[in-house]
Amino acid sequence: MHNNAAEKIEREVGSWPGVTAEPHTRGVGRQFHHGRVELGHLHGDSLADLPFPRKLRDELVAEGQASVHPPLPDSGWVRRSIESLEDVAEIVELFRLNYERARARDERRARRAEGEVRT
Repeated sequence: MHNNAAEKIEREVGSWPGVTAEPHTRGVGRQFHHGRVELGHLHGDSLADLPFPRKLRDELVAEGQASVHPPLPDSGWVRRSIESLEDVAEIVELFRLNYERARARDERRARRAEGEVRT
């Protein structure tokens, strides 16, 4: 029961300020970026893969929100299967977590740049 899950995820995540969606570089689906940072990508209506710092990945896996990404088990990447509409909402939340991390990183960089200009 996917009901265009990827389309629903793309519509939501792609609506956030600064987010772009484009074909994945390996042709496996759609990937989402905030600036140059990949927030994650979709493999059609079946899987979502998202990169996180290893510590956060471990927390997400321990909480059952995602699983270890099989091709990269020693990295921070997670994988989430899309099996129902509930999964769509939870995957959007994983993308939002990465989006908020990317925005916070941009804000820190902007503040540092302002400080460098003032000195």
